Parts: sequence; structure tokens; C-alpha cells
Amino acid sequence: MKTKEKKKKSPAREWLDALVFAVIAASLIRWLLLEPFTIPTPSMEKSLLVGDFLFVSKMHYGTRAPRTILQMPLTHQTIWGTNMKSYSDAVQLPYFRLPGFTSVKRNDVVVFNYPVEFEHPSDLRTNYIKRAVGMPGDVIEIKDTQLFINGQPGDNPELMQFSYEVMTERRFGLEFFQDYEINPESIMPFSNGSGYLVSTTPATAERLRKVSSISAVHLRSYKEGLGEPDIMPDGSYYSMNRDNFGPLEIPAKGWTIDLTDEDMVRRYAFTIERFEGHKKISIEANKVYIDGQLQESYTFNQDYFFMMGDNRHDSADSRYWGFVPEDHIVGKAWFLWLSLDKHRNMFSKIRWERFFKPIR
Repeated sequence: MKTKEKKKKSPAREWLDALVFAVIAASLIRWLLLEPFTIPTPSMEKSLLVGDFLFVSKMHYGTRAPRTILQMPLTHQTIWGTNMKSYSDAVQLPYFRLPGFTSVKRNDVVVFNYPVEFEHPSDLRTNYIKRAVGMPGDVIEIKDTQLFINGQPGDNPELMQFSYEVMTERRFGLEFFQDYEINPESIMPFSNGSGYLVSTTPATAERLRKVSSISAVHLRSYKEGLGEPDIMPDGSYYSMNRDNFGPLEIPAKGWTIDLTDEDMVRRYAFTIERFEGHKKISIEANKVYIDGQLQESYTFNQDYFFMMGDNRHDSADSRYWGFVPEDHIVGKAWFLWLSLDKHRNMFSKIRWERFFKPIR
């Protein structure tokens, strides 16, 4: 009996099959293993630079199952090149994470969903990258720019930056600041011509003090007791600012607080309302109501983390918008695979020394 010869696929069909396979494979790799990420802002300088390209490991902390399942493959919030939403939030699955190699450790560089971007589902909020300086249950405090964890000085990143006033006797060109590896976008000349405000490391600030045409270099920091209204939980009320903050305990799963204490309500009501998964909750006159019932105490459902940028004076982080819930953690920033300096030309744009550099 003669077998029927299998019909050969057309070139168009072969291309379509290859494309479908590639999309499925890329989606699985991006979800299960690694996701590329680009550093768009200077909030982590000098540890990470604008123009760094890195891989985020989903494996380290355990791959997070998608909560928003009605979404176009290989998109985040919008369809490529448009402002059209790439997802529907009609179906939302419960939070679930596969087992990982490890858990978030203090001082890990972590990618997470920006918690207060409430216009998107939690797993599709914009990806941020910061350093996890505070773990669940830690008491965090900042005194005159120095971070303290549970009463002890925290480890400072090697390349941590602050804002400095550089007082000069003449104007400097861009080349001068590039020689000191200062990001051109962080340089702000004073209107009276007396100097510049720059973001740099303490070590570079010390080098600048030795330049003959620089008369002084001063750290620009907020004084203790001067409240910043944008600081969480209430910078004005608690007289907190970016350089003098806390003490504030980070919520941990299973931690119970007294909600008859108005101070505890002021500190933690926002977190309970927005991130603990309650469908019917209200805060009225410093009292918390869940499902219409007044709560005298509350036990947290998940762990939270305190994130800060290494560029301490140019970072929107947990000092401003609060704790990062565990279910917002995307993955661990693992290693760089490319780095481009947009302020340079041709091959000088490539920062060759940063290729395949591990992130610490």
C-alpha cells in the first residue's frame, strides 16, 4: 500500500511557525528565568549607571506566577509604539511564587514593581531598581545621611552618592566633570556663577577639594527637625526628611500592631489599605474599618522591604512612597551585559569595563 506523501510547508508557513516558536520561547525565558532591564535614571549611581543594560534573575527569589493573565506576549503595559493597553485586568489570579534559590537579603539590588502606580495591576506596574536596605521586622533610621538598621550603622554602598555644592573661582567645561566621572545631567550651575551643585561620591568630593580653583566643597543635606512633606509616612508631622528619617519598623508577615494607637494608624494605615488585599476597607478619623468593622489590632499578611537608591539625594524610594510588598518583587539584579554612555560618540560610547560585571 502506497503511503501518502506529507505535504511540504510553504515558506510563509515555516516563517509563521518559527515566529510563534520564538515568541513562546522568549516569553517562557522572560517569565521563568531572565528578563532584560535598562537603567533609565541616575538613582543608583555610581553603582549602576544610566545606559547600563542588565539581566534580572527571576530564579533567585523564585519566579512569580502572572496575576494578569490576559496580556499580549512580550509586552508590559502598552502595545509597542502605542498608548493602547496590552492587557485586560478582568481576570486576576492570586499571588503565587515558585521556590527560589534564596530570599531577598539585606543590600541586594532588587527589581520590583513601583508600588504606588495604582492605575495598573500590581504585576504590571513600572519596574524600579533599588537596594533593599531594610528587611521585614527591621527598625530603620537615618541620622545626618547615615543609615541605621536596628540601632547599628548600616553598610554604605562603596559608590554611594550625595549632592555637593562645589564653590569655584571660574567656570568649568563639561570635560572637567567627565574627568571626575560626574554625570553631566547631575550638574547644576548656580545662577550667580559662584559654583555648581553636583551629585558625586564622598571620595570624588574629597578629590575636588584639592583642585586649586575650587574654594570649597560642601555636602548639601537637610538639617535634623526640618520636615519634608513628601516623606512617608508624614514628613511634616514627624519632622522627617531624606537625611533624617525614622525610626520606623518595617512590617513583617504575622506582625500584629495596636490600631487603638493613633500613631500606629498614621504610620501603617496606608500600607494596610493599599497592599494587604482587603476589598472593603476605609480609614476614618484615624480609625481602620475592614468590612465595616472597627479594627482594634491588625496582623500583616505579607512581608515588606525598605528600598533606597545608592544616589541618596537623587532617588525616589521608600523614604518617599513607603514599603515594597513581597508580592511586588520581580527579581534580583544579576549582571550587566552592555553599558552605553549617551554623552559620548562612536566607540567611546561603550563602557567596555562594565561588560558582564556582576551587580553587588
